Amino acid sequence: MTPLEIELFACRSDNFGVLLHDPATGATASIDAPEEKPILEALERRGWRLSHIFTTHHHGDHVEANLALKDRFGATIIGPARETIPGIDRKVDGGDSFDFAGRRVEVIATPGHTLGHICFHLPEEKLLFAADTLFALGCGRLFEGTPAQMWDSLSKLAALPEETTVYFGHEYTLSNARFAKTVDPDNVALAHRVEEIEALRAAGAFTAPTTIGLEKATNPFLRAADPAIRRHLGMEGASDAEVFAEIRGRKDRF
Repeated sequence: MTPLEIELFACRSDNFGVLLHDPATGATASIDAPEEKPILEALERRGWRLSHIFTTHHHGDHVEANLALKDRFGATIIGPARETIPGIDRKVDGGDSFDFAGRRVEVIATPGHTLGHICFHLPEEKLLFAADTLFALGCGRLFEGTPAQMWDSLSKLAALPEETTVYFGHEYTLSNARFAKTVDPDNVALAHRVEEIEALRAAGAFTAPTTIGLEKATNPFLRAADPAIRRHLGMEGASDAEVFAEIRGRKDRF
Protein backbone atom coordinates (compact mmCIF):
# COMPACT_ATOMS: atom_id res chain seq x y z
CA MET A 1 0.00 0.00 0.00
CA THR A 2 1.34 3.43 -0.96
CA PRO A 3 2.27 5.47 2.15
CA LEU A 4 0.05 8.38 3.06
CA GLU A 5 1.41 11.85 2.35
CA ILE A 6 1.24 14.64 4.95
CA GLU A 7 1.32 18.40 4.46
CA LEU A 8 1.99 20.50 7.57
CA PHE A 9 1.48 24.27 7.53
CA ALA A 10 0.70 27.24 9.74
CA CYS A 11 -2.80 28.58 10.40
CA ARG A 12 -3.98 31.56 12.43
CA SER A 13 -1.39 32.85 14.91
CA ASP A 14 -0.07 29.54 16.22
CA ASN A 15 -2.28 26.67 14.95
CA PHE A 16 -0.97 23.87 12.78
CA GLY A 17 -2.89 22.80 9.70
CA VAL A 18 -2.42 19.20 8.57
CA LEU A 19 -3.57 17.47 5.41
CA LEU A 20 -3.48 13.67 5.12
CA HIS A 21 -3.53 12.35 1.54
CA ASP A 22 -3.71 8.93 -0.08
CA PRO A 23 -2.07 9.08 -3.55
CA ALA A 24 -3.80 5.89 -4.69
CA THR A 25 -7.39 7.02 -4.15
CA GLY A 26 -7.01 10.81 -3.92
CA ALA A 27 -8.71 10.85 -0.52
CA THR A 28 -7.57 13.88 1.47
CA ALA A 29 -8.43 14.70 5.07
CA SER A 30 -7.86 17.94 6.94
CA ILE A 31 -7.13 17.39 10.61
CA ASP A 32 -9.43 20.03 12.06
CA ALA A 33 -10.15 23.17 10.04
CA PRO A 34 -8.56 26.14 11.81
CA GLU A 35 -8.67 28.61 8.92
CA GLU A 36 -9.96 28.35 5.35
CA LYS A 37 -7.35 30.29 3.39
CA PRO A 38 -4.20 28.37 4.44
CA ILE A 39 -6.00 25.07 3.94
CA LEU A 40 -7.08 26.06 0.43
CA GLU A 41 -3.55 27.21 -0.35
CA ALA A 42 -2.10 23.90 0.87
CA LEU A 43 -4.59 21.93 -1.22
CA GLU A 44 -3.74 24.01 -4.28
CA ARG A 45 0.00 23.68 -3.62
CA ARG A 46 -0.23 19.90 -3.57
CA GLY A 47 -2.95 19.51 -6.20
CA TRP A 48 -5.26 17.68 -3.78
CA ARG A 49 -9.04 17.82 -3.33
CA LEU A 50 -10.48 17.71 0.18
CA SER A 51 -12.69 14.70 0.93
CA HIS A 52 -12.80 14.61 4.74
CA ILE A 53 -12.39 16.73 7.85
CA PHE A 54 -11.40 14.92 11.05
CA THR A 55 -12.53 17.19 13.89
CA THR A 56 -11.00 16.70 17.34
CA HIS A 57 -13.01 19.17 19.46
CA HIS A 58 -15.39 22.10 19.31
CA HIS A 59 -13.12 25.11 19.91
CA GLY A 60 -13.47 27.79 17.25
CA ASP A 61 -9.81 27.70 16.23
CA HIS A 62 -10.32 24.06 15.20
CA VAL A 63 -13.73 24.23 13.47
CA GLU A 64 -13.82 27.75 12.01
CA ALA A 65 -13.54 26.57 8.39
CA ASN A 66 -15.74 23.46 8.66
CA LEU A 67 -18.82 24.85 6.92
CA ALA A 68 -16.95 26.78 4.23
CA LEU A 69 -14.86 23.74 3.29
CA LYS A 70 -17.85 21.43 3.36
CA ASP A 71 -19.76 23.81 1.09
CA ARG A 72 -16.83 24.05 -1.34
CA PHE A 73 -15.80 20.39 -1.51
CA GLY A 74 -18.68 18.37 -0.05
CA ALA A 75 -16.22 17.04 2.52
CA THR A 76 -17.42 14.49 5.08
CA ILE A 77 -16.92 15.78 8.62
CA ILE A 78 -16.17 13.16 11.27
CA GLY A 79 -15.96 14.37 14.85
CA PRO A 80 -16.68 13.85 18.54
CA ALA A 81 -20.13 12.57 19.45
CA ARG A 82 -20.13 14.45 22.75
CA GLU A 83 -19.62 17.91 21.29
CA THR A 84 -21.48 20.23 18.94
CA ILE A 85 -19.44 20.35 15.73
CA PRO A 86 -20.44 22.55 12.75
CA GLY A 87 -21.47 20.46 9.73
CA ILE A 88 -20.77 17.09 11.35
CA ASP A 89 -21.78 14.03 9.30
CA ARG A 90 -20.52 11.19 11.45
CA LYS A 91 -20.26 11.22 15.24
CA VAL A 92 -17.62 9.00 16.82
CA ASP A 93 -16.38 8.30 20.33
CA GLY A 94 -13.57 6.46 22.05
CA GLY A 95 -13.34 2.84 20.91
CA ASP A 96 -14.92 3.55 17.53
CA SER A 97 -13.03 3.13 14.27
CA PHE A 98 -13.62 3.93 10.63
CA ASP A 99 -11.98 3.49 7.24
CA PHE A 100 -9.97 6.16 5.45
CA ALA A 101 -8.50 5.16 2.08
CA GLY A 102 -8.30 1.53 3.19
CA ARG A 103 -6.69 2.36 6.52
CA ARG A 104 -8.20 1.80 9.94
CA VAL A 105 -8.59 5.01 11.94
CA GLU A 106 -9.05 4.43 15.66
CA VAL A 107 -10.80 7.02 17.81
CA ILE A 108 -9.32 7.64 21.26
CA ALA A 109 -11.43 9.58 23.77
CA THR A 110 -9.19 12.13 25.50
CA PRO A 111 -11.31 14.36 27.78
CA GLY A 112 -9.48 17.13 29.59
CA HIS A 113 -8.95 20.11 27.31
CA THR A 114 -12.64 19.71 26.45
CA LEU A 115 -14.95 17.00 27.73
CA GLY A 116 -15.50 15.42 24.32
CA HIS A 117 -12.02 15.80 22.82
CA ILE A 118 -10.92 12.88 20.65
CA CYS A 119 -7.67 11.91 18.95
CA PHE A 120 -7.28 9.99 15.69
CA HIS A 121 -4.84 7.06 15.58
CA LEU A 122 -3.81 5.21 12.41
CA PRO A 123 -2.02 2.14 13.82
CA GLU A 124 -0.81 0.76 10.48
CA GLU A 125 0.77 4.10 9.61
CA LYS A 126 1.98 4.68 13.20
CA LEU A 127 0.33 8.13 13.17
CA LEU A 128 -1.46 10.02 15.93
CA PHE A 129 -3.30 13.30 15.52
CA ALA A 130 -3.43 14.60 19.08
CA ALA A 131 -4.70 18.17 18.53
CA ASP A 132 -4.90 19.90 21.94
CA THR A 133 -4.47 16.87 24.21
CA LEU A 134 -0.74 16.29 23.76
CA PHE A 135 1.73 18.91 22.53
CA ALA A 136 5.48 18.69 22.11
CA LEU A 137 6.68 19.08 25.72
CA GLY A 138 3.18 20.05 26.82
CA CYS A 139 -0.50 19.26 27.06
CA GLY A 140 -3.69 21.22 26.61
CA ARG A 141 -5.04 23.60 29.22
CA LEU A 142 -7.94 22.12 31.20
CA PHE A 143 -10.84 24.27 30.06
CA GLU A 144 -13.54 21.69 30.80
CA GLY A 145 -12.06 18.51 32.25
CA THR A 146 -10.29 17.65 35.49
CA PRO A 147 -6.61 16.87 36.04
CA ALA A 148 -7.53 13.23 36.69
CA GLN A 149 -9.34 13.03 33.36
CA MET A 150 -6.44 14.59 31.49
CA TRP A 151 -3.90 12.31 33.16
CA ASP A 152 -5.99 9.30 32.12
CA SER A 153 -6.19 10.66 28.56
CA LEU A 154 -2.45 11.27 28.35
CA SER A 155 -1.79 7.81 29.76
CA LYS A 156 -3.76 6.30 26.85
CA LEU A 157 -1.56 8.14 24.37
CA ALA A 158 1.64 7.26 26.23
CA ALA A 159 0.70 3.58 25.91
CA LEU A 160 0.89 3.75 22.11
CA PRO A 161 4.05 2.42 20.41
CA GLU A 162 7.00 4.74 21.02
CA GLU A 163 7.71 5.08 17.30
CA THR A 164 4.25 6.60 16.73
CA THR A 165 4.55 9.96 14.98
CA VAL A 166 2.49 12.66 16.67
CA TYR A 167 1.00 15.73 15.03
CA PHE A 168 -0.39 18.31 17.44
CA GLY A 169 -2.52 21.42 17.27
CA HIS A 170 -0.33 24.39 18.20
CA GLU A 171 3.23 25.69 17.96
CA TYR A 172 3.66 26.16 21.71
CA THR A 173 6.86 24.18 21.97
CA LEU A 174 9.38 26.88 22.86
CA SER A 175 7.29 28.09 25.81
CA ASN A 176 6.64 24.49 26.82
CA ALA A 177 10.38 23.78 26.70
CA ARG A 178 11.22 26.69 28.99
CA PHE A 179 8.63 25.53 31.47
CA ALA A 180 9.69 21.88 31.30
CA LYS A 181 13.17 22.79 32.52
CA THR A 182 11.68 24.25 35.71
CA VAL A 183 10.11 20.95 36.79
CA ASP A 184 12.63 18.49 35.30
CA PRO A 185 15.93 20.39 35.58
CA ASP A 186 18.25 17.38 35.69
CA ASN A 187 16.88 15.64 32.57
CA VAL A 188 19.79 15.50 30.11
CA ALA A 189 17.57 14.42 27.22
CA LEU A 190 15.32 17.40 27.89
CA ALA A 191 18.27 19.81 27.98
CA HIS A 192 19.45 18.58 24.57
CA ARG A 193 15.94 18.82 23.17
CA VAL A 194 15.49 22.39 24.40
CA GLU A 195 18.65 23.38 22.51
CA GLU A 196 17.28 21.75 19.35
CA ILE A 197 13.94 23.51 19.74
CA GLU A 198 15.55 26.89 20.25
CA ALA A 199 17.55 26.37 17.06
CA LEU A 200 14.48 25.27 15.09
CA ARG A 201 12.43 28.26 16.16
CA ALA A 202 15.30 30.66 15.55
CA ALA A 203 15.39 29.35 11.99
CA GLY A 204 11.61 29.70 11.63
CA ALA A 205 11.13 25.93 11.41
CA PHE A 206 8.25 23.94 12.90
CA THR A 207 8.71 21.72 15.95
CA ALA A 208 6.06 19.26 14.73
CA PRO A 209 5.84 16.35 14.45
CA THR A 210 7.16 14.55 17.50
CA THR A 211 7.00 10.92 18.65
CA ILE A 212 5.49 9.17 21.63
CA GLY A 213 8.96 7.93 22.65
CA LEU A 214 10.46 11.42 22.59
CA GLU A 215 7.60 12.81 24.64
CA LYS A 216 7.88 10.05 27.22
CA ALA A 217 11.55 10.88 27.64
CA THR A 218 11.23 14.67 27.85
CA ASN A 219 7.64 15.89 28.33
CA PRO A 220 6.97 16.48 32.05
CA PHE A 221 3.22 16.03 31.56
CA LEU A 222 3.84 12.37 30.68
CA ARG A 223 6.44 11.91 33.41
CA ALA A 224 4.46 12.26 36.65
CA ALA A 225 5.83 8.91 37.84
CA ASP A 226 9.46 9.97 37.39
CA PRO A 227 11.30 9.94 40.75
CA ALA A 228 13.45 12.99 39.93
CA ILE A 229 10.42 15.13 39.11
CA ARG A 230 8.64 13.92 42.25
CA ARG A 231 11.66 14.80 44.40
CA HIS A 232 11.95 18.21 42.77
CA LEU A 233 8.29 18.92 43.52
CA GLY A 234 8.41 17.40 47.01
CA MET A 235 5.66 14.93 46.06
CA GLU A 236 7.31 11.54 46.50
CA GLY A 237 4.23 10.01 48.13
CA ALA A 238 1.60 11.51 45.81
CA SER A 239 -0.35 9.72 43.11
CA ASP A 240 0.59 10.18 39.46
CA ALA A 241 -2.60 12.17 38.90
CA GLU A 242 -1.75 14.48 41.81
CA VAL A 243 1.75 15.10 40.46
CA PHE A 244 0.30 15.80 37.03
CA ALA A 245 -2.18 18.26 38.55
CA GLU A 246 0.68 20.12 40.26
CA ILE A 247 2.65 20.32 37.00
CA ARG A 248 -0.41 21.53 35.09
CA GLY A 249 -1.10 24.16 37.75
CA ARG A 250 2.46 25.41 37.59
CA LYS A 251 2.27 25.67 33.81
CA ASP A 252 -0.95 27.69 34.09
CA ARG A 253 0.92 30.19 36.27
CA PHE A 254 4.19 30.12 34.32
